[in-house]
Amino acid sequence: MTDAPLWVFGYGSLMWNPGFEPEEQVLARLDGFHRSFCMWSIHHRGSEEEPGLVLALDEADTTCDGVAMRVKDHERDAVLAYLRERELVSAAYVEQVHDLELRDGRKVPALCYVIERDHIQYCGGMELEQQAQVIAKAVGGRGPNTEYLYNTAQQLDAFEITDTDMNWLVTRVRQLAG
Repeated sequence: MTDAPLWVFGYGSLMWNPGFEPEEQVLARLDGFHRSFCMWSIHHRGSEEEPGLVLALDEADTTCDGVAMRVKDHERDAVLAYLRERELVSAAYVEQVHDLELRDGRKVPALCYVIERDHIQYCGGMELEQQAQVIAKAVGGRGPNTEYLYNTAQQLDAFEITDTDMNWLVTRVRQLAG
C-alpha cells in the first residue's frame, strides 16, 4: 500500500475511539475472520497480575462486520505511526492488509490488526461465561475492561451490526459487575 489510500478496519475500540478523524467511514465486511475476545490485555484493559480481555480478529470460516476508515492522505504517516504505537504495544497483534467489501459495493485493501495465535496473549476458544468473569473485574491503563465491552457493544448497535456473543456478554457482565 504505497500511494493508494490508506484504509483501516475497525471491529473493536477503533470503531468508537479511532484516535484520528477519518476522511471517509463506511460499514464493511472482512471475510475469513471473526471478532473475538481472544487476547489477554496486560496493558490497556488489564494488568500482568490480572489480565483483561480485548477483541482481536481471529481466523475463522466466517465474516466480521465493522467499519472501514479512510485516512486523510496528508495524515497517513502520522496515523500509521499512532496506530502502530497503540496496537502493536506487544507482539500479540500482527499488522496485515486484507480486502474489505464496503457496504456501498466497493472493495478496498485495508490495514487490519489480527491476533498472532502463537503469542502468549492469545486465548482463543474461551467460554463466554469465563470471558464475562474476566471482563467484569479487570482494569488496565486505559480503564475498566467493562468500559471497553460496553463502548464496543454500543457502537455495534449504532452501526446496526448484530453480534450475539457481544450482546450476551454485555448482559452477563452487567449482572456480575452490578
